[in-house]
Amino acid sequence: MGTFSIDININRSAHEVFAVLSDVAAMPRWYEAVRNVVALTPEMSGIGARYKIGRTLPGGPVVNEVAVTEYVRDQLFTIESVSGPTPFRYRYTLEPAGEMTRLQLEGRITGEGLPGPLAHVDVLVTQLFKRGMGDNLRKLSELIEAS
Repeated sequence: MGTFSIDININRSAHEVFAVLSDVAAMPRWYEAVRNVVALTPEMSGIGARYKIGRTLPGGPVVNEVAVTEYVRDQLFTIESVSGPTPFRYRYTLEPAGEMTRLQLEGRITGEGLPGPLAHVDVLVTQLFKRGMGDNLRKLSELIEAS
């Protein structure tokens, strides 16, 4: 299992950042690997909300079911895989920083279920995920700041 952390400042309020970040259905707009999101629960947000997320990874397409496990409006949002070939946990913490918001992502990933050497997440693969998530968070920032 690999872990990583990324910090980014977004030139918008925590309320504005949280609104986009916690809208799991909007992930394909800023998360490059996410191709589609299907809500599995009637409640679209909050603790316990579940989604099926289709992603394209280097090993091919994968589908994970994820659940929202932490949800504190404008402060904290966590999604975790509950099934699928690539277990992960993404914990986002939002902190006001003047007129900006400091967004911190703490990621935990594993390649369990992927074919071949990708199944053994090591330092290199974790760094690749971190770089990709950094790109995704920059795209999220651009999306929010453009609105």
